[in-house]
Amino acid sequence: MIKTYYYNHADNAFYHDVDLDQKNELLNSPDNLLWIDMYNGTTKELEYIGQVFDFHPLAIEDCLQENPRAKVDHYDGYNFFVFHALRYIEESGDDDEITSIELDVFLGPNYIVTIHPVALAAVGKVADICRSSSQLMDRGPDYLLYSIIDRIVDDYFPIIDRLGERIDDVEDEIFINPTNKITEEMMALRTTIVLMRKALLPQRRIFSNVNGRYSFAIREDNKPYYLDVVDHLDRIIDSIDTYRDLISSSTETYYTIITSRTNEVMQVLTVVATIMMPLTFITGLYGMNVRIPAEDTYNYFWFILGGMGALVIFMLSVFKKRNWI
Repeated sequence: MIKTYYYNHADNAFYHDVDLDQKNELLNSPDNLLWIDMYNGTTKELEYIGQVFDFHPLAIEDCLQENPRAKVDHYDGYNFFVFHALRYIEESGDDDEITSIELDVFLGPNYIVTIHPVALAAVGKVADICRSSSQLMDRGPDYLLYSIIDRIVDDYFPIIDRLGERIDDVEDEIFINPTNKITEEMMALRTTIVLMRKALLPQRRIFSNVNGRYSFAIREDNKPYYLDVVDHLDRIIDSIDTYRDLISSSTETYYTIITSRTNEVMQVLTVVATIMMPLTFITGLYGMNVRIPAEDTYNYFWFILGGMGALVIFMLSVFKKRNWI
């Protein structure tokens, strides 16, 4: 599905669903802005957009296949971006509770083309604003790109907050009721954090500036907005790194507690086995089918039983004295 949004600067008017065959007339002024948004589209629709704007075949090929890392490629007259939005479904029942949705963007001097496989909430919010106001489209394509990316980044924060709550619950549960479910939860958290970090770090590099220079052209009055995006990404990545360390330490603590409890059980079993060894020897000795001294004595059984009890008490006292139990 292809949706078009067009802003005519001279008339300060917004138009929806314009004819792309009139692209040259629509963009005859550098202050006009054309936004094409395609989601759940077909290969023919993508090739049509590529022909209208004369996009490079390699860029079209990148749109047709999944790109695991965010990037920016520079072509003659436009830039091609790959971003990733995140969809978090905690109770999805799948191996991965978080998935990334690729957003491909062509950014030209007075147009922007966004391509994504499914509808994105961040893109939909920007489109709703554009239909009712020109505040996002009258400041250039780089500001419209910022508006989309800013909302994608804002959608990361609820995920980060929920991960923090889950980690707190795991840390409490470790000391209250360490079960196998905690291991599953920690593995799920670790996988989610790794996937988020893998998606966000390359995006941070796209918007960072080196010696005051960005990886693509940004209007001077729009640079503070991208600095804000970088600040948000830095906060999120710092939180992810902190959560990764917390999960690692929680895992070590969990296995330390499990090992300690296992050692306690093994200690008790060892004491029982050690005590039973001489008792088994005594009962085995007197159970032999041979004549034993004093076996005809009336209190023969009680003497043996008492001796075994005294031996148990003696062994326990030795273990206690040496702090073995």
